[in-house]
Amino acid sequence: MAKTYILGLSAFYHDSAACLVVDGELFAAAQEERFTRKKHDFGFPINAVEYCLKEAGISIDDVDYVVFYDRPFTKFERILETYVTTAPLGIRSVIKALPLWLKDKLFMREHIRKELQYGGKVLFTEHHESHAASAFYPSPFQEAAFLTVDGVGEWTTTSYGVGKDNDLRIWKEIHFPHSLGLLYSAFTYFTGFRVNSGEYKVMGLAPYGEPKYVDTILEHLIDLHEDGSFRLNMEYFNYMSGLSMTNDKFAELFGGPPRKPESELTQREMDLARSIQEVIEIAILRIGKHIRQETGMKNLVMAGGVALNCVANGKLLRSGIFDDIWIQPAAGDAGGALGAAIFTWHKYLGNERKVGATDSQRGSYLGPEFGDEEIEKFLADRKIPYRKLEEGELYGEVAGVMADEKVVGWFQGRMEFGPRALGGRSIIGDARSVEMQSTMNLKIKYRESFRPFAPTVAEDRISDYFQIDRPSPYMLLVADVTEDRQIKMSEDQRKLFGIQKLNIPKSDVPAITHVDYSARIQSVDERVNPRYYRLIKKFEEKTGCAVVINTSFNVRGEPIVCTPADAYRCFMRTEMDYLVLGRFLMAKTEQKPLEDDSDWRSEFELD
Repeated sequence: MAKTYILGLSAFYHDSAACLVVDGELFAAAQEERFTRKKHDFGFPINAVEYCLKEAGISIDDVDYVVFYDRPFTKFERILETYVTTAPLGIRSVIKALPLWLKDKLFMREHIRKELQYGGKVLFTEHHESHAASAFYPSPFQEAAFLTVDGVGEWTTTSYGVGKDNDLRIWKEIHFPHSLGLLYSAFTYFTGFRVNSGEYKVMGLAPYGEPKYVDTILEHLIDLHEDGSFRLNMEYFNYMSGLSMTNDKFAELFGGPPRKPESELTQREMDLARSIQEVIEIAILRIGKHIRQETGMKNLVMAGGVALNCVANGKLLRSGIFDDIWIQPAAGDAGGALGAAIFTWHKYLGNERKVGATDSQRGSYLGPEFGDEEIEKFLADRKIPYRKLEEGELYGEVAGVMADEKVVGWFQGRMEFGPRALGGRSIIGDARSVEMQSTMNLKIKYRESFRPFAPTVAEDRISDYFQIDRPSPYMLLVADVTEDRQIKMSEDQRKLFGIQKLNIPKSDVPAITHVDYSARIQSVDERVNPRYYRLIKKFEEKTGCAVVINTSFNVRGEPIVCTPADAYRCFMRTEMDYLVLGRFLMAKTEQKPLEDDSDWRSEFELD
């Protein structure tokens, strides 16, 4: 019997991606940015499509359905209506947006056919349908409530409903311009970070501040009801009619103009970050409580960009409103490609859904993989010094250099789908090191010193280090380090403000403990990522510590690495000490300086 191939696409807004579903199985998925090396690339995901087809050994002619993750005509209707409503203020936005819509976005079916040379069926899902499908169908629940929260899709910004077996239905929606995602993005903009990519910086900055503006936000910016429904006061925002998120009235409310990007962070920005973070948490908890009351479902699944707010996720889980929560690892727009494809298999085609003991996301390791032969050929062709290790040697060697506080680039298996590195394309180090956070931020990642790093912990040891009673495989839940591991601050230390708290050790794993004793946890299961698990276990043998630092294998402003060439170039451009490509170990001290890498192909080798 012939297999059914469904190709999901997201494109033209941010984080374009492709996902291939084969007979209902998540087979391959990747973001376009990983191939083009343009962070948050929103162009048509032709390289991601080619990877998916190559992984399956098929051509575009074998694909039964191509599915786009939202409805362009409905979105265009919303944009035009917004411009008409705010005219003449929105004229600059119209002038900027219309050419792209008329060229690429509006006639999407024809555009897809032309780009892919495809003559088969092209379908469209609604944006929040795609998010809901990406959250429910791969989840480990036969039935669950779902919550989707983001900036905006066509009109919807927040939705909830129920998934059961292969059915999925949206019950209620909140529409643009009222949006928790856009509210958070307004504060991202106002605190000097880039909208649609800097929101996690605001979340990381929040623990350095005080919640002094919470009442101001609730009184002036958002009318938040007990059932979680809300309306924004549009007098303070500029995103409907202008090219910025906030206006002068917003600036007046918070005592001055927005922070200029890259300028010094002040206590005001820290307090603003803490305040908007707490408001989002209040809103998510109220929405969650309402969903439980309305649907009666004991489990919840989540997607949409706001579902990447792992601090709010952790509080929702600990609240006990739901028995369990599952969050799509690629919760943003990239995951819409996955949702569109899997929605088509289950809802549109009516195929049965079978649930196993765990989710069907495959650890989110859905991207390209490079075998030993490919890696060795790359190293030999470039005359790169290396040692090839036997499987049994690999873990002891790497654990040993990590125990000496060396920083290691760890490149193994299939690339992760979603914004988090999960041990496939990671930079790793010793979580016990007091210096490691600042070393990695300033010498490896070249980013702001306040940014926390996440821990990876062996799944069977998670509760020995963190106040959580279940796995957290996708780095989407925040919990505190256990009290017995915390180092309490002295009276003088408690009096410190903001960034002054940065270098005070908070626990016996200080490099992954944030200033409020929290950590964004990834647990690793040996069955899902055996090499990464075995490395952590070997590190525990050597040091007594079952936790390592895990941060994404990239530098600021670049996407996570995809190929061995990407990894080696990143390794050589930073102060990383060692690079591991599969079973091949490279020491920085043995490498020749990179003089010119402009001829290196960074894209996936498709031929």
